[in-house]
Amino acid sequence: MYQHEPLFLKPEFKDRIWGGTKLNDIFGYDIPSETTGECWGISAHQNGPCEIKNGPLEGQTLNNVWDEHRNLFGDEEGDHFPLLVKILDANRDLSVQVHPDDTYARNVENEAYGKTECWYIIDCDPGAELIFGHHAKTKSEFTEMIDNGEWDSLLRRVPIEPGQFYFVPSGTIHAIGAGTMILETQQSSDTTYRVYDYDRTDDQGNKRELHIERSKEVSTIPHRDPEFEPIVSNQEGLRQTKLIDSTYFTVYHWEIDGVFTNKLDARYLLVSVLSGEGEISSGGSSHFIKQGDHFIIPSTMNEFELEGELELMVSKSNR
Repeated sequence: MYQHEPLFLKPEFKDRIWGGTKLNDIFGYDIPSETTGECWGISAHQNGPCEIKNGPLEGQTLNNVWDEHRNLFGDEEGDHFPLLVKILDANRDLSVQVHPDDTYARNVENEAYGKTECWYIIDCDPGAELIFGHHAKTKSEFTEMIDNGEWDSLLRRVPIEPGQFYFVPSGTIHAIGAGTMILETQQSSDTTYRVYDYDRTDDQGNKRELHIERSKEVSTIPHRDPEFEPIVSNQEGLRQTKLIDSTYFTVYHWEIDGVFTNKLDARYLLVSVLSGEGEISSGGSSHFIKQGDHFIIPSTMNEFELEGELELMVSKSNR
C-alpha cells in the first residue's frame, strides 16, 4: 500500500484511580469518566490498540496495519509495534512503581518488551513533584527499607516545572505526583510492578495489588540518574530539541512557526500535537491538525510540509 497521508489515530482512554478530567479540559477529548488517567494516543498494544481514522485503512487497528502493511513502517522487523505514546493526567499521586527490562519481561511476563520510558512535563501545579529513584545504596538496604515501610527515607522526590523532560530506563523506581500532566513515550509494554500505593483503596474498599518481590528483583540499585544532553537546532520554520536518543527511541520537541519542509529521514515518525493548529501536506494531500491529534507519518511520505503555529512531540523507533 502506498499512502501519501498521515495515519491519524483514535485515542484509547483508561480509567484510573488517580485520574481526573484534564484530558477533556485541556485537550477536548471525549473522556469516559471523571477519573480518566490515560490517553493512549499511539498504541498497537493488545490492551488498547488505536484505530486508524482516515484513508483506505480507516477502522483498522494499528496492530493489524503493522502486521499487514509493514511497508508503511519502512519494513521494520519485529512481531510487535515497538512504541506507545500516552498523555497522562495525574489528578492524584500515581503508585510508586518500577518496570522490567526486555529479558525479564519476556522470561517472566511473556510480554514482548520491557518498559523504558520518558516524560515531557506538559503542565503541573505549583509545588508538584516526581518520585525519581531512591536513596538505598545496597540491595539489602533497599529490601530492608521496603520491608519496614520506610518510604520517606527510601524515595527520592524531585520538584518539577512545565517543559522539563525525564528519561526513565527500566529498573528506575518512579512515580508521577498529583497535579501533573505528561506526554509519555515508551516501549510498547503494559507491565508495571507497584512497590507502594499509599494504602489507598478503590470504590469497593480494596487495596490495589502490590508486586514487592518482583520490584526487588528488577530495580536498579543504587539508583543512577541517566546521562543525556538535549540538543537544540534551528532551521526555517522549526526549532527542534532532540530530547533523548536512546536504545529504543529518539524523542524530539518541535516548535513550528510558519512553514517547515522536511524530507523523512526515519522509517516513520510518531507525532502528537501538544498545542496550536496548522496543516500537514504531502503529495498534493493536506490535513488540518490541532491540539490533541496523534498521527504517524509513514515511510511512504518521503517529504512533507508543516505549516502553522504548533508544538509537537515527535518520536521514532531505534530498533
